[in-house]
Amino acid sequence: MWTIYEHRSLSKKLPKLPLEVLKRYEKWKDIITISGSEGLRLIKGFYDEPLKGEWAGYCSSRLGLQYRIIYKTERDKLFVLVIDINPHLYRRK
Repeated sequence: MWTIYEHRSLSKKLPKLPLEVLKRYEKWKDIITISGSEGLRLIKGFYDEPLKGEWAGYCSSRLGLQYRIIYKTERDKLFVLVIDINPHLYRRK
């Protein structure tokens, strides 16, 4: 079993999120608690992927069309640190 730790800034953000995003976040926590990030990668709706560049070492999962969760896992300790849940900023071409 994996343990989830949430960054303290999430306590202010979570009540402001849309209800659908909160429901998906709860489902995300259920899945990652049981099977870690490998379990998330098996479910295509979350589009779980490692990040690059400035965020190298972290991962991102989709909680809807707009919202993303940014987290980091440490395998030797079996814990997940949730850094942020935010609306994904799309760049215009």
